Amino acid sequence: MSCSLVEFCRLQELNAVRDHLFLSQRPEEEKTQTENELSWDTSDWEATWDSGDNKEEGAASATTVEEETTGQRAPWLQDCVVSLSPCSDLLVVAREQKAVFLSAKWRTDDSGREEMTLAVSWTGTLSTDDGECVSSSICIPLASQKRSSTGRPDWTCVVVGFTSGYVRFYTENGVLLLAQLLHEDPVLRLKCRTYEIPRHPGVTEQHEELSILYPAALVTIDGFSLFQSLRACRNQVARATAAGSDVIQPPPLAYKKWGLQDMDTIVDHSSVGIMTLCVFDQMKNASILGGFNASVKGNPPAMSQYVTVGGGPYTGFYYAVEGSTQPLLSHVALAVASKLTSALFSAASGWLGWNKHKNEEEAVQKQKPKVEPATALGIRFGLPDSRRHGESICLSPCNTLAGVTDDFGRVTLLDLARGIAIRMWKGYRDAQLGWLQVPEERVDREFSPSASLPRRHALFLVIYAPRRGILEVWGMQQGPRVGAFTVGKHCRLLYAGYRLMGVNSVTSKGWQLHTQQVCLLDPITGALRTVNIPFHLALSDKKSERAKDMHLIKRLTTILRSREVEPDILESEAKSVLLDIKHPAIKKQALESLLSNKNAPVSCLTNVTRALNETLKQQDPEEVDAALLQLCSSQLKLLQLYTDIQKLHSGADNEACSENQDSLEGMEDELSRIGPTLQRYAQLTARPSVSFAQDSPDTPMPARAFLSQMECTEDGGLRVVRGSETEWNHLGNFMFWGCLCGRSPLREVCDTLQQAGISPQQLLSLLLSVWLQREKEVLQKPEEAVRNLHTLLLALSDMKGAVEESWDTQSISPWWQQVRSTCIQSHNAAAALLAAFVAHRAAKASITSRGDSKLQSEWEAVSMELEQWVVCVRQLEDVLVLQTLLLVPPPQGAAGGAAAQCSIKTLLEGGTGGIADSVSKWVFRHSLAPERLKEILQRREDKEADEKLEQKDGQEGKEQEEKSQEDTDRTAELLVAVCQRFPHSLSPDLLFAHCCWEYVVQWNKDPEDGRYFWWAVEHLKLVSSPHIQLGISAMMWSTFIVKRFSAAAFLMEKVGKAPKDRLCRRDVGMGDKAVTSFLGCCVQLLQILMEVTGVLVKNQSHLSYIDYYADSAVEEVSAPELSVEEAWCGAEGPESLAELALEQRGVHYPLVQHHCLLASLLHAAMTFSLKVKPLSLFDSKGKNAFFRDLTTIQLMPSGDMDPGLVSLRQEFLLRVLTGWVQAIDDPSSSAPGSNSPSLPSTGPRADWWPSLCLELGPLLQVNPDILRRHIVCELYNQGLDPRAEEVMLEVEDKDVLGSQLLVLTGQRLSYSLLHSQSQTQAAMELLARLPPTLCTWLKAMDPSELRCPLVPLSQTSRLVGRLIEILPENHAQYSLALHLLEAVDVLTTED
Repeated sequence: MSCSLVEFCRLQELNAVRDHLFLSQRPEEEKTQTENELSWDTSDWEATWDSGDNKEEGAASATTVEEETTGQRAPWLQDCVVSLSPCSDLLVVAREQKAVFLSAKWRTDDSGREEMTLAVSWTGTLSTDDGECVSSSICIPLASQKRSSTGRPDWTCVVVGFTSGYVRFYTENGVLLLAQLLHEDPVLRLKCRTYEIPRHPGVTEQHEELSILYPAALVTIDGFSLFQSLRACRNQVARATAAGSDVIQPPPLAYKKWGLQDMDTIVDHSSVGIMTLCVFDQMKNASILGGFNASVKGNPPAMSQYVTVGGGPYTGFYYAVEGSTQPLLSHVALAVASKLTSALFSAASGWLGWNKHKNEEEAVQKQKPKVEPATALGIRFGLPDSRRHGESICLSPCNTLAGVTDDFGRVTLLDLARGIAIRMWKGYRDAQLGWLQVPEERVDREFSPSASLPRRHALFLVIYAPRRGILEVWGMQQGPRVGAFTVGKHCRLLYAGYRLMGVNSVTSKGWQLHTQQVCLLDPITGALRTVNIPFHLALSDKKSERAKDMHLIKRLTTILRSREVEPDILESEAKSVLLDIKHPAIKKQALESLLSNKNAPVSCLTNVTRALNETLKQQDPEEVDAALLQLCSSQLKLLQLYTDIQKLHSGADNEACSENQDSLEGMEDELSRIGPTLQRYAQLTARPSVSFAQDSPDTPMPARAFLSQMECTEDGGLRVVRGSETEWNHLGNFMFWGCLCGRSPLREVCDTLQQAGISPQQLLSLLLSVWLQREKEVLQKPEEAVRNLHTLLLALSDMKGAVEESWDTQSISPWWQQVRSTCIQSHNAAAALLAAFVAHRAAKASITSRGDSKLQSEWEAVSMELEQWVVCVRQLEDVLVLQTLLLVPPPQGAAGGAAAQCSIKTLLEGGTGGIADSVSKWVFRHSLAPERLKEILQRREDKEADEKLEQKDGQEGKEQEEKSQEDTDRTAELLVAVCQRFPHSLSPDLLFAHCCWEYVVQWNKDPEDGRYFWWAVEHLKLVSSPHIQLGISAMMWSTFIVKRFSAAAFLMEKVGKAPKDRLCRRDVGMGDKAVTSFLGCCVQLLQILMEVTGVLVKNQSHLSYIDYYADSAVEEVSAPELSVEEAWCGAEGPESLAELALEQRGVHYPLVQHHCLLASLLHAAMTFSLKVKPLSLFDSKGKNAFFRDLTTIQLMPSGDMDPGLVSLRQEFLLRVLTGWVQAIDDPSSSAPGSNSPSLPSTGPRADWWPSLCLELGPLLQVNPDILRRHIVCELYNQGLDPRAEEVMLEVEDKDVLGSQLLVLTGQRLSYSLLHSQSQTQAAMELLARLPPTLCTWLKAMDPSELRCPLVPLSQTSRLVGRLIEILPENHAQYSLALHLLEAVDVLTTED
């Protein structure tokens, strides 16, 4: 219970405040600074300040650390004017002409706790005249006048003083209420005094006032008048704003203005308030001033006291007589009194902004308002010190003391009543001061001898030394330092010294307003902290029993912290300390710290608590604190229970344990039935995992943990306090694990717990939690553990209050419902199932014993309770099989990820599709290929397929292969078993649909892996129901595909060719290889949509307009009925995927075909890297139809297309065919891309490209025969004569083909005769023998157009033979073909 520095608020957007105020001077290095600043947590070591000699060293070292941390950050807050409202709900930071207002806001932090922050609510410029700057500011909260909130703040007024002499008043939102020029010098300081409730009778009641200091004048404004004026101004501003007018009549403002005489410089002041001299002081003053014959008349006058600091003298004391122009002092004091008579109460003149006529505005602005002259006030006395200059003065809350700082680094304490310095501290350069007034705690008053006297208050001076970065708290007046904190060098100590304006002796009754007296603002972290000081620190050790008690509790804390103390010494020391402490609250605190100590043994805790309890019982009952006595007796009871349980677990004899064991009759069949699954589940859960030793359930439970989780109830029983899950399990372990293992006597443990008074429901919860948590150990010896659980469950059920005696066996019992709900929520499937078996049997026995014995002889009782258990057991068996499957680890290199945890609760909440969803996630984790999944699912229908599993050839690593094959088979069996348990939820169609969706979802997360999308489409193909297939396809297209597909199309249209990797990543979100794969899958998806629409829609023709949809034309194929297993009918959750799919509308076939056409073109362009603008191959109707919702009917292209477009389309298809021919003969193109896995039957070498082009031809209005002729020519050009001959059979226009091939043959001959490097003499001779026309024709040929000119002569000869066959005899070039045949034959014979 020492001093503490508590953060109560944090500033938001501190960097924004600094940037606004220092916009023009922001240094470069600050721009790069982040907000990761250091804030000190001083809670552990601040109490040690008082006890060591190394205080200064600690402060210095901490300061250097902070300096290094904050780097070169300039102390920007020191250059600003900062003021905080005493209610801490408004902070004003101003510099030069600008200001920022920060208002209080509540927000929820990460832990869910509400905390207060100050956020920027207004920023702007305050100055209106050229060259004027803000020199001082103050925030005054004004009391509410409403009856419901009397004495509460209504709003806060911000008063700002300027270097021009103006004082302006603003609302919290920066709205100007009032502006006045009171004096033509800069405003040095604004201070406020508000009403305080007098603590003692006879204390003078102080009036509220605002004081404004100028270099040679002091203006005081009466608080009541100011309060009324500000309220009126605010109301007028609100009305004018609502009415849209500017005319506001300001109310008069009363003030006094004193010209302070006889002091060289004044920098700060304090208005102490009204004081009255005692008769002796009055006589003393009269005799000093008037001499021996002076006389004293009447009552002593009331005077206002003002104290100023500065230079020459260092401190000045001024007194102004209140209330009358007549001299109230004796004639001796006439000289002083005459100076006071002309103090003016005048209405302020010269308002700004209140003009009635616009034409007067300029004139009024130019002429300065009239300023009233000051009334001279001479100094009464001062503290002269020619070299010392005061810097600031801070008045104490009780108005009797003041702290003064000076330029010598001293802090001086003044006694204002006597006008003397009574204490001085040195080494505090640039110090900032504040005061704390701490009331005595109410608890202390009750036990203090002075309980009948008024409540005592202690006064502390708070000094912040920025040069040392230290905050100190000193007791007044000659007290020690009671606290010190290292806080950093750039903080600001904010001390208001006033509270709420507008409160009086009537409205302050019952006033409980809490205001922070002293606040420390740290500009680095933005934290606002306040100092908490306990009252007892002001008391000296001699007078305060509490101080002695605090010393004893510190001694006890030191003993408890040391690890080397012997238990006996610890016990004796703790006992003596506890018995010596007098104060009940501190005695209670000491006992709690002892009981929460981890090193103290249980015997020590028991003996000390017992000794304290006996001592308290021997005392007079009226003097004993009831709460302390109750704590002792309850903790003693808990310690006894802890010891008893510990003894039972450690010293149990096994013979006694074995007698209590029940037989497992009736459960053997169930255990043997689920035995193999349990064994497999145990193998999978027994995989090694990382855990911390201290979290192990086998660690013994310390007494302090036990005590923290138990508490005594009013009726003498015990209640377990539900803490964290770990603590709860730890307590359950301590109580029941020995019993479940068979190491402890079950009945004795239950009897002990029952006698302690713990409710059976809480014991049941603890038992089930430890059973479920320690599933791995339970599964090692399931029979023994189940037997012990059965005994324990029966013992708990027999306790009073467990099963209600009035329970009707036809209704559901809350006791057994608690067991069921625990099992339903548990993720530990095996343990939950075993617990359900045991509870089912125990409930059955309970119902049987309660039933009518006559009925039982022939009939078995049927009850709602047993029906619930049958369903629960069935569900848990299903969950166990499913969880076993989900725990199977994925093979190396698979997608991986954490195994899903499932329970009855999660499956029911997941809706009807939850089970298929979890299995599909498992399929994805295992990267199970669609064909493999289909093969496994066929086993369910046909068990003979087991032998037909894939067998891998090859002898290397045969054992390993056999092992992996065995694992694969076991996994497949598990999957089949799960499907058999869920015949409806996991029907093949639903599973394929969910797998498809899971893969496309995962692809959407990582579009680079094109294999996921490919497999999604493959799974979709395996769905047999056309309705589900249609729905899933449409959902996939609209949810995931169309956005990326349109992005790819627009990108290709923009660049006019297959885009490069960087552009693809930027616009489509994946690389170029992935885009190619993606477009190929899009084609497949759209083809599935077309096929399934064709199945569902009647009268389907290839290109005709379809106006029948899947949702209306279902005569041929009926929609599947979705059903759910009987045990799982209670599923409540989101709609399943299949339900959503069946709700989808049918698609518009021509629109799907239109998109499929575009997808095919895009895929071809990307595959063969072709230059094309894909959207430009369509007319305006075609373009407009793209990327629309597939269920809508769009205006499609019809009729003959523009010949220009058709020629563009033809050219594109011809280039695709050329690319394919080049690819099939290019060995390098077979290597798959590094980023994308090689997918089956895809890529540029796929055999289906020519047939695709021929299918696209009619759709694009391109003659397919042109495409076929082009393929033939390209194949011959590439030297692939056999493939060319196959395609040639399908060509219709043989004449044109013959002419094209004739040229190609000529190029081949020309190359071999004229351009070959190895020209033979025979060839030259042949050339000479050829007919001149042929020779000239051959020379005109350009063999460079051939991609494969070196073709065997036999192939060329065969080609010429084909030419002769297809060219008619009357063809113009028939004779040329004959000459060619001759030439080739000659060449062949010569070779």
